[in-house]
Amino acid sequence: MQKLYAVLFLLLIASFACAQEKRYSTSNQEAIKNFSLANESIDEHLYDEAIALLQKAVDADSKFIEAHALLGDVLRMRRMFKPAAEQFNQAIALNPEYNKGLYLKVADCEIPNAMYEPALRHLEKYLTYTNNTPQNIAYAQKLIADCKFSIQAIAHPVAFTPVNMGADINTADDEYLPVATADEAELIFTRKINNNEDFYKSDKVGNKWQKATYLSDVINTPMYNEGAQSISQDGKYLFFTGCNRPDGLGRCDIYIAQKKGNDWAKPFSIGAPLNTSGWEAQPSISADGRTLYFVSNRKGGYGGYDIWLSHLTDKGWSEPENMGPNVNTQYDEQSPFIHPDDSTFYFCSNGWPGLGGKDLFVSRLGKDGKWQKPENLGYPINSSGDENGLTLTANGSYAFFASNNLKGFGGYDIYTFEMPESVRPKVVTYVKGTVQDKKTKAPLEAAVEIIDLQKNTPVYQDYSSEDAGEFLATLPTGKNYGLNISREGYLFYSDNFSLIGLINKKAFNLSVLLSPIEVGNKVILKNIFFDTNKFDLKPESKAELQKLVEFMQLNPTVKIEVSGFTDNVGTHEANQTLSEKRAGAVYQYLVVAKVNSTRLVYKGYGEGQPIAPNTTDENRALNRRTEFMIIAK
Repeated sequence: MQKLYAVLFLLLIASFACAQEKRYSTSNQEAIKNFSLANESIDEHLYDEAIALLQKAVDADSKFIEAHALLGDVLRMRRMFKPAAEQFNQAIALNPEYNKGLYLKVADCEIPNAMYEPALRHLEKYLTYTNNTPQNIAYAQKLIADCKFSIQAIAHPVAFTPVNMGADINTADDEYLPVATADEAELIFTRKINNNEDFYKSDKVGNKWQKATYLSDVINTPMYNEGAQSISQDGKYLFFTGCNRPDGLGRCDIYIAQKKGNDWAKPFSIGAPLNTSGWEAQPSISADGRTLYFVSNRKGGYGGYDIWLSHLTDKGWSEPENMGPNVNTQYDEQSPFIHPDDSTFYFCSNGWPGLGGKDLFVSRLGKDGKWQKPENLGYPINSSGDENGLTLTANGSYAFFASNNLKGFGGYDIYTFEMPESVRPKVVTYVKGTVQDKKTKAPLEAAVEIIDLQKNTPVYQDYSSEDAGEFLATLPTGKNYGLNISREGYLFYSDNFSLIGLINKKAFNLSVLLSPIEVGNKVILKNIFFDTNKFDLKPESKAELQKLVEFMQLNPTVKIEVSGFTDNVGTHEANQTLSEKRAGAVYQYLVVAKVNSTRLVYKGYGEGQPIAPNTTDENRALNRRTEFMIIAK
């Protein structure tokens, strides 16, 4: 948009330079003198001086059309839209046919002041003229779409009650770009003091955010700006924008910092191919930590700034992909935020129909795996000015954003508001757990993997924290999940849980105890599945079986017994046979996976050795199980 202003302004100056040799609409010499001096000031880029001289020119003769028009252009270039619109309207009133371009320019200044109906009339008038350039026709049509959308949006407002986050977060300086962890225990945001951007954080105690403190001397620097951050759902990884750093590939690059205990490690550049010699910024990391959305002006996009994404592979971050024409336009798209449901994407744009400036939009992932055309969040969430930097809580009920249009503490302040139902993401919750040694209860750093049992694919892969053994993962509700936790020297942990029917978004808490690899220790394989009275392994068992294969590969001296058990429904003979065949199916899978059969035995125990009384359906389900036991190490 700023580039367009500059181009149009230079064209206008050229036209006025030619016009100076012609007759003006005034004979007032004082007005002409100030008009000529203003042109000289413009040539020297002294725009404030030019504004003052042009004001003198129109004061000397209020019917001096050229001075009104030029004053409007200088004010417009300086983004002083309201007085610019007044000057353009003065020129049009004096002579409606003076310059057809004034109708486009005045509309462009009226929209930022929410003057949509007069802007629409001026745009429609502009399009009645012939010989308009294709670029200007396209721009006028875009502004018409903005005006029509805005008139309808204002007539049908959405609920919007922003609440200032208070003096513990906001100051007389600028605060913006807030992000919270999934459990809303920590908020990190950017504060700008004397043109230097740094990160600050606030911890939540009870329902109250505490006074914000400086995030870290390791991440914040006195010489460079840090901002536009995204925090992983568990709060352990911070992705952020660093500009003009000596290790950067371009003007602004994306960096990563990892939290170790209560301290942050030194950040490092994410590197190529994600960073380039261009401009990469405003990262947003997916819930599983494996897809990064960001903004770039690199080649191959649709317009100025586009939103791109990159996937984390075994070889590092993949070559970035453009999010495509259902997100990006020939204008600017910025401030991406991928919600933890991984299917609801928020961003700002001045290319899609909106109320002016940059508006906030939401795009949803379709059944075909493609992002759908975005939906404007509506009025008054969006206004005639710029809106950006929207982030949501994991439960999707509330949003954080920054504004300087509301009465606050000064500059940009951070606010929260309740999201309208129509633009909320899918329901998610978070699984929070701790991993400890079963004997000593000491916290353990362990590999944590959560699997979508229907798709048989991992949705979360990370490590519990070294200092506290904690992990946190956000998960969409309405699915069944498998959980595997492993650490060298220990038996892996297996469990499954269901988030089907969960509607209150309540957190799911787990406490995991890992047993050392010792003879006699057992693991119940809770993600091995069979149909009723069948012994064929179901497809959703594959992830668990592969985990067992990996365990045997990592511990080449270990020998195990695979054990099958049933409930007490049916005859003793049938249950004994079924348990043996189920244990045998697991044994056979391991042998096919090249686990030496000399390290394996299998046995069925039928209805013997129940772990719960066979008095309820729930207890009988517990007794129908497959285990493995260490028989040699």
